[in-house]
Amino acid sequence: MDCGQCGAGLSVPRGARSVQCAHCRGVTRVQRHGAVGVVMNAFANMAVRGGRPVTPPRLREAGYPRVPGDKRALLIGINYTGTENELSGPINDVKGMSFLLTQKYGFPKECILIMTDEERDPYRRPTKSNILLAMRWLVHGCRSGDSLVFHFSGMAGQMEDEDGDEQDGEDQTIFPLDWELNGEIRDDEINDALVRPLVKDVTLHAVIDACHSGTMLDLPNIYKLKKNGQTEWKLHTPPNGAWKNTSGGMAILISGCGDNQISTDGIGDEQLPMGVLTYSFVTAAFFAQRKPTYAQLLATIKAIMLERNADSRINRKLPAPMCSLVRKVVNFSGVQEPQLSSSQKFDINREHFEL
Repeated sequence: MDCGQCGAGLSVPRGARSVQCAHCRGVTRVQRHGAVGVVMNAFANMAVRGGRPVTPPRLREAGYPRVPGDKRALLIGINYTGTENELSGPINDVKGMSFLLTQKYGFPKECILIMTDEERDPYRRPTKSNILLAMRWLVHGCRSGDSLVFHFSGMAGQMEDEDGDEQDGEDQTIFPLDWELNGEIRDDEINDALVRPLVKDVTLHAVIDACHSGTMLDLPNIYKLKKNGQTEWKLHTPPNGAWKNTSGGMAILISGCGDNQISTDGIGDEQLPMGVLTYSFVTAAFFAQRKPTYAQLLATIKAIMLERNADSRINRKLPAPMCSLVRKVVNFSGVQEPQLSSSQKFDINREHFEL
């Protein structure tokens, strides 16, 4: 059944009279009238007005945008201002993504929810509880034809997998603004909030500009480039058999690096530093003359990332007159590369990227 407060899916233990939501901590009473009663109760919790489910109380209280059309986006950028982990690029990353979505892909400004350190609205501060609630907002009531975008720029890490669903034994995590007090957000939680609710013909594109972000959505298919130059889809199914896929929709993740890599922050113009993936993604998508295929988009992103990472490394170590000379002869093959994972396999050489 669904949580009566935030709409999250709940697993109800046998015989339970009520169940507490792990996301919003709200308690929902379990109605028991046999199998038919359970189904009817689920429909009651998802009552529809005007073709969309009624907004749960928690989302109404938060005042997140009401989305009349078929496009919506959640953009999160955390600089961790004033801490020893302060970054320079994430808030600018959000501004760049917002510009791209509104100017290139026709996303209405009122359909974009932004969370950064700079926000004054307490519900738009990127705390752990707010991020999880905003993820529910992004997918709440999604229906056939909807295009959803999730973007996160900030710190990320890894921690020991506790439920046996990771092949490498490590969960990927993102760091909310209040991570020191309330902890990180695991990829299990992100998958549960963003991936599983996607119904047929709904598409979610996620762009995550952070360290260790290769499998941050726990999607079952990873696109790999083999040593001989050939490409293939590699299965990334959980060893414990856990369900990590959608409810019929499509989820695609473009991440800034592999699970075992770190990501670069603060590249680009000195007055407008950005994360290397976001800078490269926005540049590649905005200046594409035609709709690029996913392969073309990834190739362009990779080329820009390599150039910017090279510039960054050279500029930190050498005087300006020597930079151009060294750039011609130094191989920066060890830098981060964009990663692609998906809920479904598809031909990236034929499918065109569109938001």
